[in-house]
Amino acid sequence: MTKLEKLIEELCPGGVEYRKLKEVCDNIIVPMRDRPKVFDGDIPWCRIEDKEGQFFNGSKSGLAVSKEIVKKMNLKVFPTGTVICSCSASIGSYAINTQPLITNQTFIGLVCGKEIYNKFLLYFMETQTKTLLKKATTGTIPYISRNKFEELLVPVPPLEIQSEIVRILDNFTELTAELNEKLDAELTARKKQYEYYRDELLKPKDNIPIVTLKDIATDIYRGSGIKRDQVTEEGIPCVRYGEIYTTYNTWFDECVSHTKLEYVTSPKYFEYGDILFAITGESVEDIAKSIAYVGHNKCLAGGDIVVLKHNQNPRYLAHVLATKSAREQKSKGKVKSKVVHSNVPSIEKITIPLPSLDVQERYANVLDNFEQICNDLNIGLPAEIEARKKQYEFYRDLLLTFAEDGKTILTDRQTDRQTDRQTDRQTDRA
Repeated sequence: MTKLEKLIEELCPGGVEYRKLKEVCDNIIVPMRDRPKVFDGDIPWCRIEDKEGQFFNGSKSGLAVSKEIVKKMNLKVFPTGTVICSCSASIGSYAINTQPLITNQTFIGLVCGKEIYNKFLLYFMETQTKTLLKKATTGTIPYISRNKFEELLVPVPPLEIQSEIVRILDNFTELTAELNEKLDAELTARKKQYEYYRDELLKPKDNIPIVTLKDIATDIYRGSGIKRDQVTEEGIPCVRYGEIYTTYNTWFDECVSHTKLEYVTSPKYFEYGDILFAITGESVEDIAKSIAYVGHNKCLAGGDIVVLKHNQNPRYLAHVLATKSAREQKSKGKVKSKVVHSNVPSIEKITIPLPSLDVQERYANVLDNFEQICNDLNIGLPAEIEARKKQYEFYRDLLLTFAEDGKTILTDRQTDRQTDRQTDRQTDRA
C-alpha cells in the first residue's frame, strides 16, 4: 500500500467533501479597475508577462506602487501566497505570488483558509479551466465573474493528503520542466549546427566567381497587393509577404493560400524556380527573407514581394541567400524601426558565390538533406514536448479527481512509475 493510499484509508475512508470555493477561502480579491498613474513605490504592479512558471516573483518592468497610492485609490493588494487566477483574456493561467503585489482586473485572487493549501488549490484550479470557460461571459474578451469563482466546487481532503498530492505533482512538474529544457537545447543546437555547416559550405572560394543578383537576373519585379480578406479556399495559388516569414522554409512546391483573379488589379505571377523576397518586415535581421518556388503552378505574388527570375539552380540560390553573408547584405543600411523596408535596387546589389550548375546541384542536395534532418527535429521535438505536457495534465487531473469513497483515481504508485519512466528517458537522452 502506498503512502497516499494509507493516508486516504486512515484519514478519509468515508469520502472527501466537496465545498464551494468561497467556503474554503478566507478572501476572494477582485482588483480595482483603476490603474495607478504614479509608480514610485515598492509594491509590485504585475501583469501576465510577469508570471514565471507557477509563480509571480515581482514585476519585470519595475512598476511598483506606494502604500500611499494604495490607500488613496483603495487598491487591492494580494498578500503573499495568494492563488492568482486569470479571469479575462488569458483564462487558464494560474500562479502563486511570493510577495505582496497588485494586478489589474484581468486577475482574481484566492486567499486560502486553514483547510486548504495554496499549492493544492493551484493544481486543482489548473484542472478547472474548461469548466470556468463554460461559465465565462461571451464577447470580444471572455470574462469570469467573482460569483462564478465562488460557486466552484473544490475537493477538500485532509491537509496530510493535500501535502502528499502536492509532493507528487511537484516532482512530476520538475521532471517535465527538465526534459523540456533538454529538448529545447537539443533543437537550438541542431539549428545552429545546420547554419554553421551551410555557411561554411557556401562561403566564397578562390575558384568560384562572385556575382550580383542583378548579374544573374533575367527579370526582377514587385508583386501586387493581396489583402487578407481576399484570400480564398480555392482559386489561383498565391503568396502574401508575411507567409514568407511565418509559413515557408528554404523552398516550397505548394502555396497555402489562394485568391481570385478579379481581386488583383495588376496581377504579378511567379513560376517554377523563381526566388521570392519579402521586402517588408519587423526586424533588420530578418528583412528580405527569401524562398524558392519549385512547384509547377503559375502563382500570384502579393504586395511587398520581389520576384527574381534566373537560369540558376533555385534550391542552391535559396540556400546561399539564407547564409549569414547574404543576410548581412540584406540588412545593410536598414534602419531599425517598427517596420523595415527593402527594395529592388538593394536586392540587386547582393553578391553570392556562383559555381557551375553541376556544383550548385550537389550543394543543394547536401543542404536539403541536412535541412530535412533539422526539420524532422523541429517537428519531432516540439511534438515530444507537447506529449509530455499532455501526460502531465492527464495524471494531474486523475490525481485530483476523488471518487465517492475518498480515493483518488490515480495513486502515487502509478505516478511514481510514470516519473521513473520519465527519469529513465532523460538518462537515455543524456
